Order: sequence, then C-alpha cells, then structure tokens
Amino acid sequence: MLWLALGLTLLFAILYIRERSKNRETRNHLRYIQSKLDEIAARPASSVERVQVMTELSELRELLRAINDLLDRARQSAYDYAMTEQAMRRMLSNVSHDLKTPLTVVLGYAEMLDRSPNLEPEERRRLLGQIYKKTQEVLALMNAFFDLAKLEANDSEMEMAVLDIGELARHRILAYYDLLASEGYEVDIDIREEPLQVYANEEALRRILDNLLSNAVRYGAIGKYLGLSIKRRDEQIVIEVADRGPGIPSREQKRIFERLYTLEDSRNKNVQGSGLGLTITKRLIERIGGSIAVQSVPDIRTSFTVTLKAAEHQAVARAGSKK
Repeated sequence: MLWLALGLTLLFAILYIRERSKNRETRNHLRYIQSKLDEIAARPASSVERVQVMTELSELRELLRAINDLLDRARQSAYDYAMTEQAMRRMLSNVSHDLKTPLTVVLGYAEMLDRSPNLEPEERRRLLGQIYKKTQEVLALMNAFFDLAKLEANDSEMEMAVLDIGELARHRILAYYDLLASEGYEVDIDIREEPLQVYANEEALRRILDNLLSNAVRYGAIGKYLGLSIKRRDEQIVIEVADRGPGIPSREQKRIFERLYTLEDSRNKNVQGSGLGLTITKRLIERIGGSIAVQSVPDIRTSFTVTLKAAEHQAVARAGSKK
C-alpha cells in the first residue's frame, strides 16, 4: 500500500513539475529519482537508503521530502511486520510446548491404565487424579486464550461501578493466607483504612489482583516475601504487588506483557506459567482506564504497579469525553 502511494505521489508530482518547468536539469532530476526508486524497490525492505537531490526548485524539494517520508514509513511497516511474524512463530512454539507437555502426561497415564487392567485401586485412583489435574491445566490454558481473544477483539461489555479496591484486595489476599502461612512467607500489607474507590469492573479487578498475587507467589517463592500496598496519590489509586524472587532482567522487562512470553530460563521449570497471565492483566487494566509498570532488581525486589484514576476523577473524565 505504501509503495502504491509512493508511486502515485511520484506520478502526480512529475506531471505537475513538468508543467511548471521544461528545464533539462529538472527532467534529469526526475529521471534520477525514478531510477533510484526502482533500485530501492528491488532491494530488501530493510534498506535505509534515501533519495537525495540538490535542487533550487521548491516543488522538487517537497516531492523528495514526501518520498523519503513514505520510504521511512515503508521501512517501519516492514520492520513491524517482521517483528509480528517473529512473535507469532514464538507464540506458536510456546503454545505447542504448553499444550504438548500436559497432553503427553495424560496420554502416558491413560496408556498405563489401558495396559494394566490389574492395577491396585489406589494406584488407579492416583493415575486418574493425575489425568484430571493435567486435563484441568489444558482447559485453563484454552480458557486463557479465549479470554485474551475476547479482550483484544473488544467484543465484550464490562459493567462499570464505583468499587472500594482496598476492601476487595483484603478479601483477595485472604484467599492466599493458608498457602502463605504454610510456606513461611513474610507478608507485608499496607492498605489504607480510608475508602480507596475506583470506577471499574469488579470481575476485572478481582482477576487483576489474583493474577498479580499468584504471579508473586509463584515466582517469588525463593524470597518468601509478598508485599501488597494500595495508596491514594493525588488523583490516582496506586496498587503495588512485590516479591523478592529471581526477578526480571532489564532487557526482558518490556516484553513480559507480550502474549505467551516467558523468560527463557524459566521454561520447563515448575514455576512455568502459560505466559498469558500478565498479558490478560495488562489488557484488563487498559480496559478499565489504567496502566501497569514493572520494576525489578533480581533477587532483591520485583514489583508490579497498577495505576487507576480515583472514582470521582474517572467519572469526570468519562463525562467530559461524552460531550
């Protein structure tokens, strides 16, 4: 599409300039530009060449500016396409891995049951339990794919209401109490007693909190620490979930919200997740008008910070956008 636009721009510009000038030098410039564009079009899209001509004619200089702008956009488009293609290949590889592993286990246990009709009842129950567990993993992954697809298609309505995020967070952290206590975690909770109201979807908030808390518990198990703080900062409500796990190297931090992206050194380990949790979390936060950021110093502190507008300011912003 960009090359078509470039061609049309060149065609109309050439016709216009020819009408304005019969100068031989100008015609030579135009022939050179056309020849140069043919060369660039025949080369890889990553080529960084530009068309340069020394001329006093303002129309020709404007033409060159437009051509080079279009060339830059064409290169950026080609780069974006290549990155998307690479991400898709990586995603398909990860999907294959994450589905193949539990399904292989299910197949192995099912084969054992089929070939061993005389298994002891206790062993049979154990194998069936493993099959059930792995089947649930596959189902959870497929549901996560479905949820992400709905979020990215933006085809589901979210019922919004004024909610006390502090109260909601207290209930969510209680769900982890037994696990944290049994594993000996240090739990640091700082939730202000004052109402911390946001305008959001309750189910989305629950899922955001659960994803961040479970992520901190899973990946921060080595540090045995879980921090949760919710504070009001001017017109915003700031939620922070922290752990003291292995952390995220700085070069990886911009990519952890990508679909199915997981740290390379975490694949095939017990802490391995689907790679969809943080992507879904980010999409949900964006749907309710917020943002998320990560800071990490490996083995010292990793924190995810969610920023939402306070309910009254969110309501004013929405009212203004409808005018």
